[in-house]
Amino acid sequence: MNEWRPKRFWKTAEVTEAEGGFAVTLDGRPVRTPGKHLLVVPTRAMAEVIAAEWNAQGETLRPETMPFTRAANTAIERVSVHKAAVVEELARYGASDLLCYRAEEPAGLVERQSQGWDPILAWAAMVLGTPLNVTKGIVPVAQDPQSLAALADRLGTFTPFQLTGFHDLVTITGSLVLALAVAEGRLSPEEAWHLARIDETWQIEHWGVDDEAAQAEEVRHQDFLSAARFFRDCG
Repeated sequence: MNEWRPKRFWKTAEVTEAEGGFAVTLDGRPVRTPGKHLLVVPTRAMAEVIAAEWNAQGETLRPETMPFTRAANTAIERVSVHKAAVVEELARYGASDLLCYRAEEPAGLVERQSQGWDPILAWAAMVLGTPLNVTKGIVPVAQDPQSLAALADRLGTFTPFQLTGFHDLVTITGSLVLALAVAEGRLSPEEAWHLARIDETWQIEHWGVDDEAAQAEEVRHQDFLSAARFFRDCG
């Protein structure tokens, strides 16, 4: 049975100025979120991407091809309402950040992690004013409460729209530190992506590529880049 999809009912999506930012209209009618809120975003750049997503639709609506529209809906309906809870959820990643858990062997992987991750942890310690602790293996390492509090304070300065993009940067990589480095301009999205995949790259180099896994990773890669662009376009 084919999945039912709503049919396209508009000819042209356009960007217009609105109270609090910029809106997208379909043949002059404003786009609304699933909860019927006006879809108003903080910058024209973001609104233009959303309008392009609507204009790119064919005869039927395909939400999976509209990541900016989905993210804006989330920012308006969920993150803006539950900002404190989102900040708390993301801050918890600092207690088990990917960059803090290192391989014990082989030596080549240990060195690659150290070369890639140590400079970013050093940068984060400088930015936050307190370091994160590193361990080997999978045994949990306790983090200084001051470090976690500093991370939470940093996230608290983000707007709901920024937090929406930042959320995906964190959850896709498993690293709050890498996400923060992208948000602060310390790393490009591609640099952060490759640092997040040091272990996977090592495995591929030694054991070869699994085609199915590679396809899934490329989807995650594109989702990560989209989240980084969404964060950037918040202004």
